[in-house]
Amino acid sequence: MEFREYWNLIRKRGWIVVLVAIVAAIAALGVSAIMPKTYRATIQLSVNPARADWGLSQATKELLRNYVLNIKSHRMTQKAIDRAQLDMSTYDFLANLDVSDDSANMSITIQAESHDPEEARLMAQTLADVFVEERQQWNQEQDKRDRIYVEKVDDIRDVPLASPKWKFNVLAGAIFGALAGGIIVFFLEWLESDIVRTATDVEKVIGLTILGAIPAGSQASGSQRRSWGLPSWLEPGLLLIFLTGFVIGAGVGALVVGLL
Repeated sequence: MEFREYWNLIRKRGWIVVLVAIVAAIAALGVSAIMPKTYRATIQLSVNPARADWGLSQATKELLRNYVLNIKSHRMTQKAIDRAQLDMSTYDFLANLDVSDDSANMSITIQAESHDPEEARLMAQTLADVFVEERQQWNQEQDKRDRIYVEKVDDIRDVPLASPKWKFNVLAGAIFGALAGGIIVFFLEWLESDIVRTATDVEKVIGLTILGAIPAGSQASGSQRRSWGLPSWLEPGLLLIFLTGFVIGAGVGALVVGLL
């Protein structure tokens, strides 16, 4: 196809891509609006050896994974539940808990999620307090030169919204909607690929120059039916385009919310 043909195609059917993208974006925004909000509280623990010794530093790094294992235990979470008086089981607590270690900076990150921001803060903050106190008690039984200190880097101040991320959902819905719109345009062009519409099409088919043409009586009504870039039999299919965009946007929004 020549550049002019591509341009004519964009002018004729480009609105389909734009419409499906807009509908999908609006649907994704709607799904994000009705989804329950989830908040995430994050707190970091700093793990430091008592002295700047290579052997003790290596031992501290090796212990980080063991610390994570202990934090994510039913025993530890039950202590946090009892202290904060949370209305949940340890299974619910662990299902909304994420603990990771970073040996590069000797730290442990605790993240807790909940539909209630205050509950998320209590989960992460109390669990960190319980673990720090337990390590302090352990240090009391060790020689000062062999102690490994665990301290909170900072208390939790903000509990941001974790999901849904409506801006990301809208953008994802618009992108996938545009792709679906492109597929619809390709399908329509494929359906009409064997239809001769203009004198240029006739010249391409027969390989001769057209010197004249007899105007059709129904040309005005035919052009009116096709003013939207759709064949006459697909004018009722405008609803299908809206439904396609809505389904794509709703699906993308729900999928992103579920994954995040």
